[in-house]
Order: sequence, then C-alpha cells, then structure tokens
Amino acid sequence: MAEQPTKNDGRAPVPTQRPLAPAPKAVRPAAEVSSPAAVVSKTVAGSAKVVQTPGPRCHSAAQELDVLVRARYPIVYVVTWEEERVERCLREIAAARNKNLFVWTITQGIVKSGSEPQHAKSGGGSTSDPLAALDAVIHQVEPAIYLFKDFHRFTEDERCNLSVIRRLRDVAHHLRDTYKTIVITSPLMRIAPELSKDVTVIDFGLPGPEEFNKLLDRIVEDVKTNPKVKIDLPAEGRERLLGAARGLTLKEAENVFAKTLVTDGQLTADDVNIVFSEKQQVIKKSGLLEYYEAQEKFTDVAGLENLKDWLRKRSVAFTERAHKFGLPSPRGVLLLGVQGCGKSLCAKAVSGLWGLPLLRFDVGRMFSSLVGSSEENIRRAIQVAESVAPVILWVDEIDKALAGAAGSAGSDGGTAARVFGTLLTWLSEKTSPVFVIATANDISNLPPELLRKGRLDEIFFVDLPTPLERQEIFRIHIAKRGREPTKFDLAELARVSEGFNGAEIEEAVIAGLFDAFSSQTELSTAVLKTAIAETVPLSKTMSEELNRLRTWAMGRSRPASGVIAQATDESRRKIEF
Repeated sequence: MAEQPTKNDGRAPVPTQRPLAPAPKAVRPAAEVSSPAAVVSKTVAGSAKVVQTPGPRCHSAAQELDVLVRARYPIVYVVTWEEERVERCLREIAAARNKNLFVWTITQGIVKSGSEPQHAKSGGGSTSDPLAALDAVIHQVEPAIYLFKDFHRFTEDERCNLSVIRRLRDVAHHLRDTYKTIVITSPLMRIAPELSKDVTVIDFGLPGPEEFNKLLDRIVEDVKTNPKVKIDLPAEGRERLLGAARGLTLKEAENVFAKTLVTDGQLTADDVNIVFSEKQQVIKKSGLLEYYEAQEKFTDVAGLENLKDWLRKRSVAFTERAHKFGLPSPRGVLLLGVQGCGKSLCAKAVSGLWGLPLLRFDVGRMFSSLVGSSEENIRRAIQVAESVAPVILWVDEIDKALAGAAGSAGSDGGTAARVFGTLLTWLSEKTSPVFVIATANDISNLPPELLRKGRLDEIFFVDLPTPLERQEIFRIHIAKRGREPTKFDLAELARVSEGFNGAEIEEAVIAGLFDAFSSQTELSTAVLKTAIAETVPLSKTMSEELNRLRTWAMGRSRPASGVIAQATDESRRKIEF
C-alpha cells in the first residue's frame, strides 16, 4: 500500500508517492480523490488493476474548476477578467472540501481570503515576492487553495522569469503529493513552454442568464423600499434587459444597472440603450470595431418586403423562449445588389428592429505592416464581437475587402488569404449569437466559399425600386425635410424617376431643395421633376454591370422585393418605324 503523508520536522509532507489511502479526517478534504484518472488496487497476482472512475460532466467553468481541485491538478490557469467571481467560486469549493483559501497579489503577498486589506498588508508583506510566495506554498502543511492574481507576468517566456518558472515547476511536482492547489487568474494567457505540461488552462466564460438574474434580484431587493425608484420589469421586459446585458462581466452589469437607476430613477425594459452604452465602451477600448449608433428604423426603409419579412420572423430568435423551442441563433445574411438601393440602410435598421447593438467591421483596419499582426487583429476583432454578443456585425462592401484574396500569395505573401480563411472558418464554426450582415456590389470578387449554405443563412438580391417603392422613397425623404408628402404628385415623380435607386432619389430631393431655396420658391413637384431630369441614373451609365448582376442572381438568390427583373438585351438592333 502507498505510504501516508507524514510530517517531517514541521515541514511539508514528503510522501514516497502520490497518496492513495484515506488521509486523517482532520487533514483529508471532503470528497477528495487520490488520482485524477483512476484508483489503483492490487490484484491477487500482484499486478496493478486500473478501475476508471467516471467523473461528473462539467457544464460550466465553475464545475470544471471544482473537478480539477478534487482531482488534485497542481496548477490551474484561469483566463478571466473577473477575479472576484473566480474567488467566490473557489471560496465555495474550499468550504466544501474543508480547505483554506489564500490569495496572493504582488502588493499584499499571501493573505487569507476575506481579510481586511489593511490587516492583510501587514501580515503578508514578506510573501509579495513571487519566489517567497511559492516557498510559502511548499512550507504550508494544511490542505489549501492558493489564488495567485495577475501572475501571468511571471509565467511569460522572459529571461527575468527563469527562476520563477523553475520554482513553479518544482512546486507543481511537490503539489502532486499534497492536498494543495494553485489557481492563477489572468485576463491573458501567458505560459512559458517549460510550464505547458504542468499547467491546466480553463477559460472562465462570461456570466450566464442565471447569474445575471441573481444580480438583478439583489439590486431590486436593495432599492425596492426607496420611494424615489420605480421598478417595472415584467417577464418579457426582464428578459430583454438581461439579454442586453449578455456579454458583460458581473461588475460591468452591476455598474450599468446602477447607472440606469441614477439616470432616470427607474429600472425598466427601455433601459436597454443604457446597457448598450456599456458595451460601447468595450468596443471603443478594442480599437478594431466601430460601434454604430443606428438611428434608422424599419419604417425608413421603403420596399424590400421579402427581406423585411425574413428579418421580422427572426427578430425573436435570440430570446430564451426561442431557445427552448429549439431555434438556433440566425447566422447571417448577404445583401447583394445595385449600389444605393438600401443595403446599408437595411443593415442599420435591423439594429433598431431587433434591439441589438450594431458593430461595423472594417476589414481594411485589420491589415498591418507587421508580420502576423493582420491575422492577430482579425482574431481579436472576432473575440471582441463574441464577448458582447448578442450583437449584429455589419461587414460593408465585403466584395472589395476580399478582392484579390485568392491571388494574394504573389502580392502580400498570402496575408489576405489567411485573413479571409480565418473569417470563413469563424463564419462556419461560430456558436455565439453574432448575426453577420454582409453587403456586396460586385459578385465577381466574391469567392464561392462565402456563398455556400452554413456560413450565411440566405443571400438576397436588392434590385432597383419598383414604381410603388419609388413613391414610398419620395414620401419618406419629402417628409424627412419637413414637407407634407400629400401636396406632391408622388405617382408622377415615380414615373419620371424610372431607373433611379434610393440614393439618387434622395439626392434629387436635396437638389430640388437647393433650387427652391436659391429661387426663393417653395419645393414642389415641378421643382423635383427638374432636378430628376438633370440627373443621369447609375442604371444607365452601368447598364451592362446591372444586367450581369441580374443574370447571376436569377436562381442563385432570393429577391429582396417582388421578383428579380429580367436582364435587358442592350445589343438588340433599334429600328424606328
């Protein structure tokens, strides 16, 4: 049988091998296992028989951390921004296993978790040095968990850390024969190659709905007796508020809930915009994505009824009710079509319809002159988008961003191809609720890999507006400039503006306003018709390109409104009779 741990002149236990027999009740933690994988028992023949002991399935990082402590993994590296949340989790684990929890910081050294800072500083100053702290871990006899905060600076592959890395490996070897565990927390993963076999890494994810629920319950309980505070959170409104908080840390969520109470003295579902402002801070700090405050509404988008209907049906796809129904989060959509027909406007309007923040993804910002920086930038941008999910990621004019990716080996050493490959892989494998809206004008620059099902849900072709849609566009822009649309002959304006896209109609209204202002008259149908007659629409100057787009879209995409118009044959002979 294996030898029991025994004390050696007051120093740490020095067993000959990993303890297998039960330890004394005063020392052995509750429900501790003696091996992370198996229990070894002697057979009659004297050979070792390995009996696998199935452990519980880990449904969260907290459960996985508990299993690793019980299995006595010596060093666990937890990647997280939430030190307090990890410390609370470890405090529960330590209490359940009859262990002490100690916390190390470079400013206070090793102190017992929960100690007052001023008391802790005087008591643990001698262990502020990392080597002294690791020595203290070895000399400690009783079972314990040690939480080392921001220790990643000493686990990096730097020459100045050689002694700390070597000592950490010694400690890892020592801890395998004790009931002690070191847990390192850091927002970044920095592990020297020498430690790769001694350290186990856990990604401690952001809080889930249950934790946000508990936080909101506690805040409501704290302020419910205050007559100046109004709490109006029915089940649906509560779900909207908690859904908006997804992607924040508990501390960030607590701060933003307090901000809503201070701002308007109430906590309602309408406060989601204040929650989004906290996410805006996360985006600004990254420097890679642009937070777009969309003011556009779906009523500002004329026509595109097929696209609108498709988006409306998916407006509730991010709710808990849809998840329980079995609906997956929608992946994304590609809007292909003529310039100026509302593709970007529609992307902005979806943000207001779904009540989700809109992030603009500029692929050009990802590229850097340093080798490997471009690939790292796009990975960081994807991580930022996922960290604030659910969110809408708007990739405008993706065809221009990906132009030349296929042949980039001869121009930029294959950087564009690698960036494109990272984006494609993420689109295919992503599980986070990030809805991608990509817009494109030129299908010749779109690689076929992007168009296959599974990366995006649907491809919509946005064609030139129909006569009824042109009437609606005129009505929207005339009303936006403070005029009454009923005083204009919208049908006549739609007739004379055949071939115009939405952007050209808006510019015609603006040009009419300039003409009316300069001539000291009021805007009228006649003034607008003059402005229209002076404009040559893009559909005439680029008719061949439009026909090519329509030909490609037939059978390959869904029309955003009505049906895709047939391509006109510009090569037919024109004869007068």
